[in-house]
Amino acid sequence: MVLTVQELEAAINFWRHQAPARGNEYALSREVNVLARAYALMIFNRAASIDIDTLDASVRGLIESWRATNPHTD
Repeated sequence: MVLTVQELEAAINFWRHQAPARGNEYALSREVNVLARAYALMIFNRAASIDIDTLDASVRGLIESWRATNPHTD
């Protein structure tokens, strides 16, 4: 299954809403931090999409949870 940059951005925004930045330093939540690393690598490599099976299990789990709450993203 392929994950596009746009889908990853939507998933990041979903998790930002679910687990907002916290503290005086506005630290990212664990979920957003995990997805942001994958996003940064896609941007660095100029990849418009990526095979989800190549991603770390923690990223896949967050994407799967996001997709389950957003059925129009299949």
